[in-house]
Amino acid sequence: MRANRGRDTRPERALRSAVHALGLRYRVAARPIKNVRRTADLVFPRAKVAVFLDGCFWHGCHEHHRPATGATSEFWKTKIEDNKRRDADTDQRLRAAGWDVIRVWEHEATDLAAHRVAEAVKARQR
Repeated sequence: MRANRGRDTRPERALRSAVHALGLRYRVAARPIKNVRRTADLVFPRAKVAVFLDGCFWHGCHEHHRPATGATSEFWKTKIEDNKRRDADTDQRLRAAGWDVIRVWEHEATDLAAHRVAEAVKARQR
């Protein structure tokens, strides 16, 4: 698992580039709430918008995730379920602190996801 990048993945770079092209500036791989160990992929501190780009395998995408088979299937099932629980907990904590949370799946069209992010940021800046 160490070979899997924690940040700067191809989908993250594409989303950042598309959001930047829309004129938005953001923080990369930052903690929206300093005392909570959760790192968002894009953070807009003034608008209080946190964006997470979730991989289909790691976060259990309903469209693309396929359960592992074989000797390690139980390990992976538990791992993915734990990730889903942590994602839900992160969303709840951030929303309770007044943040807007946007989750983008890696399979989503980058331009559509970037526009969704831009709309959320602009709506919170009004």
